[in-house]
Amino acid sequence: MDNWHRSSYSGEGDGNNCVEIAETPTRTSVRDSKSPHRGMLTFRSATFATFVEGLKEATIRNEPH
Repeated sequence: MDNWHRSSYSGEGDGNNCVEIAETPTRTSVRDSKSPHRGMLTFRSATFATFVEGLKEATIRNEPH
């Protein structure tokens, strides 16, 4: 995958305190921005979207995640 991008919540400085994602029509891959050579996790896009929505809902309710 060549289309990696970082979160807009990457933090200050060099922005290496985050994950990067790359998407295809059917898959979303996630890797550590500090160690991109160490591998990635790949999920079905719908599964990853459900995970992200759950994080957003927990944040809105101020629950730990």
